[in-house]
Amino acid sequence: MGKQRWTSEQMKDQSGRVAIVTGANSGIGYEAALALAGKGATAILACRNIQQAETAVTTINGGQPQGSAEAMQLDLADLASVHAFAETFAGSYDRLDLLINNAGVMMPPASKTTDGFELQFGTNHLGHFVLTALLLDVLRRTPGARVVNVSSAAHRYGAIDLDDPNWEKRPYKEAAAYGQSKLANLLFTSELQRRCEITGIGVMAVSCHPGWTRTIQQRYPGMFGFLNPFFAMKAWQGALPTLYAATADEVHGGGYYGPDGMMQMRGYPQAVASTEAARDADMARELWVLSENLTGVRYDGLDVADTAGD
Repeated sequence: MGKQRWTSEQMKDQSGRVAIVTGANSGIGYEAALALAGKGATAILACRNIQQAETAVTTINGGQPQGSAEAMQLDLADLASVHAFAETFAGSYDRLDLLINNAGVMMPPASKTTDGFELQFGTNHLGHFVLTALLLDVLRRTPGARVVNVSSAAHRYGAIDLDDPNWEKRPYKEAAAYGQSKLANLLFTSELQRRCEITGIGVMAVSCHPGWTRTIQQRYPGMFGFLNPFFAMKAWQGALPTLYAATADEVHGGGYYGPDGMMQMRGYPQAVASTEAARDADMARELWVLSENLTGVRYDGLDVADTAGD
């Protein structure tokens, strides 16, 4: 194709910048944190398992990066933990350049979060929705801050059920619930970007997906585990769309980035297409309101008039 393949080596210097990467003790999140610290950033590994996070931090810092890594506990399936994390972070840092909402669960058996939400919707979407809201003040004080929501090609088979987002009225389907949570990531991105633009707070919201990458997320689905050795990219390459969305100059608010290869499964970062459902502005607004009502968390300063139909 003649174009240059973007890798983390092309990432600009990140010295003095602060990045939070959720679910960074392994896989894509770990590789993103490793690369950011390597370029000079302070990378906060926000993880449910603090012991694994500490081990990852020791490994990253042991490589003597230009920046550094730090572990902080965050359980996105427990909103009390999300509140505690945000309070702790705000007490230690006065800037946040990158909030990378990476953590997630993929197709577990039917289960609930601490607050009673379906585990995938509650962790992958609602947990990050609340985290972003609670960190908005420090994001808006940081010039050029970005929120990066890691979605999935699985959003293509997702649908938002506003009347039953937690699968309490329907037979539970793991894959459909996962698709709903990943579609929610994209709708959240577009509505967050819309509100940031209208209010002029200077925060950019973007989304990305890693293609087919070998991660521990796939510990539940047997087919993925079987095919991984043949088709899946290694985690460092799967992290490239995340790093590109977080740092590249050509990224634009509301954009979606993923691998450039066949069916977006493999390759190097570029702007990619999402589904029509992911671009449904009315659904994005309705999901935002539902998410605020379910969690009891509001985005102070991002309240805007409903512009449906404009």
